[in-house]
Amino acid sequence: MTQEQCTHRNNVQSSEKPHVYKVGIYGWRKRCLYFFVLLLMILILVNLALTIWILKVMNFTIDGMGNLRITEKGLKLEGDSEFLQPLYAKEIQSRPGSPLLLQSSKNVSINILNGKNQLVTQLIAGSSGVHARGKMLEVKSSTGKLLFSADDQEVVVGAERLRVTGAEGAVFSNSVETPHVRAEPFKELRLESPTRSLYMEAPKGIQILAEAGDIQATCRSDLRLESKDGEITLDAQRIRLLRLPEGKASPSGSTSRQTVYEVCVCPNGKLFLSQAGTGSTCQISNNVCL
Repeated sequence: MTQEQCTHRNNVQSSEKPHVYKVGIYGWRKRCLYFFVLLLMILILVNLALTIWILKVMNFTIDGMGNLRITEKGLKLEGDSEFLQPLYAKEIQSRPGSPLLLQSSKNVSINILNGKNQLVTQLIAGSSGVHARGKMLEVKSSTGKLLFSADDQEVVVGAERLRVTGAEGAVFSNSVETPHVRAEPFKELRLESPTRSLYMEAPKGIQILAEAGDIQATCRSDLRLESKDGEITLDAQRIRLLRLPEGKASPSGSTSRQTVYEVCVCPNGKLFLSQAGTGSTCQISNNVCL
């Protein structure tokens, strides 16, 4: 290269300005970045404000939340509590001196399961009534005395008195076993079987007693008093046998009108009246027994 060419090139390079490269975000990118940063700060402030508001409204403390308190014995709820999902707890009790209220718009169900997750006992309290399902039901007094129990075999009433206040009394479709049947004071006692027979049996004896009233036995067919090994005793100042048939007078009896009669018994158990004579007239006045 000649000296002139070298001089010309140096002059051209010296006449050009040095090129500067800018580093950073400029223009619309910078404005978008500032906008997103500002939006993020606003969201953080709103989220923080909502968190503080929720903590204040729900009453979050170190011991619990709102009406819920965490104690050494478990969880403690104060006021009304609503559970939208099943509640699993080992023990539920109210505060001392306060009742425990279980309220539902449909029903309240208590289910007891065995080790195989099978239902063995169930108690349902609903709008249609209270339904219980289990092997046995027991009701005891505060002293532990059995008042009522029921199972598949029998129903036991352990109270000193079973009182039925219904106007129609008590209806039993099968037999009833009891040592004593008594009406309330100044009330009548009625044992009635409208369409079937009424049997009263006892291994030793049956005593019918009315201290201040009458005893009336009424039936449509036969009234039977039977004693296999003992006797039947009718102990009263006056015994009246109404509407007994009267047998024919003895032909050999007195021709005068008799006003005294004797009660005769037929071999089949029928009772009838016969005019009394010097001797028994039952044998010759047995036309009623036919």
